[in-house]
Amino acid sequence: MINTKTPPSTEPLSIVHGSPLSDEPGMGPLTIAGYAREVTRRHSGREALTMRMPDGARMSWSYDELWDRSVEVAKALIDAGVGKDSRVGVLMTNRPEYLSSLFGIALAGGVTVSLSTFSTPFELEYLLQAGGVSILLYDRQVLKRDFSAVLAELEPKVLSAQPGRLGSSKFPFLQRLVALDSVTGEDAPTPDGGAVETWAEFLNGAAAIGDDVVEARAATAVPSDTAAVFFSSGTTSLPKGIVHTQRAFAIQWWRWPRIMDLDPVNFPVRCWTGNGFFWSGNISQVVGYALTTGGSIVLQPVFQAEDVLDLVEAERVSFAIGRPHQWARLEGSDKWASADLSSLHYVTNGSKIFDHPTVKSDWTMGPAFGTTETLTINTAVQANTPEADYRGSHGQPLPGNVLKIFDPATGEVVARGRRGEIAIKGPTLMLGYVGKTLDETFDEDGFYCTGDGGYVDDDGYLFWEGRLSDMIKTGGANVSPLEVDAVLVAYPGIKRVQTVGVPHETLGEIVVACIVPHDDAKLDGRVIRDFLKERLASFKVPREVLFFQESEFAVTGSEKVKTAVLRQLVLARISAASSVKVKAENLT
Repeated sequence: MINTKTPPSTEPLSIVHGSPLSDEPGMGPLTIAGYAREVTRRHSGREALTMRMPDGARMSWSYDELWDRSVEVAKALIDAGVGKDSRVGVLMTNRPEYLSSLFGIALAGGVTVSLSTFSTPFELEYLLQAGGVSILLYDRQVLKRDFSAVLAELEPKVLSAQPGRLGSSKFPFLQRLVALDSVTGEDAPTPDGGAVETWAEFLNGAAAIGDDVVEARAATAVPSDTAAVFFSSGTTSLPKGIVHTQRAFAIQWWRWPRIMDLDPVNFPVRCWTGNGFFWSGNISQVVGYALTTGGSIVLQPVFQAEDVLDLVEAERVSFAIGRPHQWARLEGSDKWASADLSSLHYVTNGSKIFDHPTVKSDWTMGPAFGTTETLTINTAVQANTPEADYRGSHGQPLPGNVLKIFDPATGEVVARGRRGEIAIKGPTLMLGYVGKTLDETFDEDGFYCTGDGGYVDDDGYLFWEGRLSDMIKTGGANVSPLEVDAVLVAYPGIKRVQTVGVPHETLGEIVVACIVPHDDAKLDGRVIRDFLKERLASFKVPREVLFFQESEFAVTGSEKVKTAVLRQLVLARISAASSVKVKAENLT
């Protein structure tokens, strides 16, 4: 049991409740099947998604077609033996079948196990075992990675077993393998054979199942049913399997338009992301932004910077979701200066796209705090809120949510304004981790202890300061690397940045900014430090500014910098520089 406790106190404590979930506007059915049916009813006839094929042809599905394809997948799964809570692995790029599989699995009563296409063979073996996958729906090949070959290497029986009869002792629950033809443009690999079925062969089974069976299964679904397993991106240990309910998906899908202050009448949501749906934030946000509002999802199976600018222009993308390194690659493209990005109205934080001469939007995203364990946001500031209203915070708990700040050393809840660890609970909180008991996962009051640090003020606003393990303690003061990074990301010529703390004899730690410049940028560390001195307290200004090649930045599958590895690189660089200095002094 994780022990936290509330001490007797005369001071207001750092426990903040959101309004009741029942008071939240815009909520609809709280099951995945109910959501899919409702958005289809509301937006029948409209385009739900589109994708450019490798040959340049444009394909699209309407809301009705997405529903029909989802029902077809559900029937095929039922024919293949999927029952209540059967786990179905989805190892796909962002393609139409990902969405029809997600909805179809829920309609059949199963559970989606989201698997990253960045997985190495070692990781995939672990994910299939930990996820208890019984049927795997997968992209046969993603760029240069042939997943059929990977599966055959992991389990040679793949090559000789009959479809539906894998019978593997390594993967004791895995019975069926269903491969989809690639949509990422590479040459088609050798046909699979053995235990692997094609997508068309799999869908043939749908003919044996009636609509009434799917309807009956969907009718039995309740919000508390298990919906999906996501895996965190591990840096120092194996990924954690995070189990979510159907209610968590539906709540977030219904609330995103309100949180993002979307205006689908004047700025219809045509949403693109450069990130995989196998990450919870992307499948939550993209579906919520686009399908809840009657918009369209503009699919790109894998992020290819040279094609994004053309896609935005051709498809009139209005909402773009990316990460800083992806924005940097777009800005470094030869097409950047001539691109027409005038359709963009909603762009997530960390982007300089708003500086592009064709972008005229005045929309401003608000900050939020959340985790995979809460299926994205737990607190938020509504978009377009004046900064003076939230004062640099990450907002207040969303309806139904509760947060508290506690001292990780004692477990006691701290007074308002005092720093500690953030703990959260609410209707989108995970059911738990795969393989862990509830008392290993939550504290005695049902809170999930995040490992993130921060504080709440007297008005209940959360001020998030990053991972406690990443907090830099220099000269007795705490420095949030996120705060330094947020200032540096706006500096011209910086492509990627990560601030870390490294040991120091007298200060405990020193602040070091690690920067990847754009290819043509000429950056000077002293000039950058002067820039920061005008914007940050002196103790927050990095003592060292180091420059790296992008290849030196070790990342996880989700493109997050591995802080521990980066610290070692910094220490080696500083140590080498000190050694050279000592040698030079000895020579004189």
